[in-house]
Amino acid sequence: MVSLSTGTRIRELDALRGFAVGGIMLVNTWQHAGHEPATGIDWAIDNLFQSRFYPIFSLLFGISFVLFLERADRWVLLRRLFWLLMFGLIQHTWYTGEVLIDYAFFGALVLVPASFLPGGVPVLVLGLALLGWSLVNDGGVLPLDGLPEIVPTGPLLIPAAFLIGMGLMRLRPSRRLLAPAFAVSVLTSALLVAVWAATGDWTVYLTAAIAGAAAYSTGLLLALRPWLSAALEPLGKMALTNYVSGTLVIFFAEPLLDTDPTRWSVIAVAAVTLAVQVLFSRWWLGRYRYGPLEWIWRCLTWFRYVPNGLESGRDENRPLPDPGVT
Repeated sequence: MVSLSTGTRIRELDALRGFAVGGIMLVNTWQHAGHEPATGIDWAIDNLFQSRFYPIFSLLFGISFVLFLERADRWVLLRRLFWLLMFGLIQHTWYTGEVLIDYAFFGALVLVPASFLPGGVPVLVLGLALLGWSLVNDGGVLPLDGLPEIVPTGPLLIPAAFLIGMGLMRLRPSRRLLAPAFAVSVLTSALLVAVWAATGDWTVYLTAAIAGAAAYSTGLLLALRPWLSAALEPLGKMALTNYVSGTLVIFFAEPLLDTDPTRWSVIAVAAVTLAVQVLFSRWWLGRYRYGPLEWIWRCLTWFRYVPNGLESGRDENRPLPDPGVT
């Protein structure tokens, strides 16, 4: 990770979050499709994308937790997590694989107590220990039509990523570490994917997925350019709105996804949805500070009406970064 003391670096987090939202949309769409007969698309998503994006999303949640606590107290954050839980319960009525409930629960259970620990090293060590334990114990893996899946309610993968993100944010390691971290994670991921293909060991699969998540995140930060950032940042700034709306699209598209033996409908649904979300997010953020659900969430958190139009200068809470999903 990199130093996050400037507005440019916060924009990098928005872009990385948008990248994770896009990957989650692709994988979630694929998970709701049929998997027989197996196709090349199935192999590619299973080995290159599946389980790689929720770790990034969770890491960013831990990072944003630290940013939030720099400007607000823990009681405000607990209120925020409570309303995130409410969003999750509503989303659960049509999408049982949602992660908002887990994020709210583990945020209150793990991140709030960990925020009292001094410095970044103890938090980072605790997060790495939880990650190791979870990987050894299969990280909550269940079969999905014969394919592995990190279930959002897996034992410790989510809180482990939360703590690692919090620890990295407190330590703020040098940007010069990005390139070697990228090289190591790419090599590790490739080797472990090969081992997984030969052995079918789910612990190997999960470890490969975590290494892949590290490769994607460090690689994106190295490759980020203005044109790419312009597409990803709006997705990241409106992550809650885009994540929830994406699950609605999947819900309505599931009959098509389930009956398409080629799996090209997965690519089409994900690509069209993300293209529309990028365009809508850019249009919306040209007029408003926060996305629709992000604005509702903020109003509920502060128990008051928060001005949202860009012409308004009355929102003293505008600088506050949202914890993880906005």
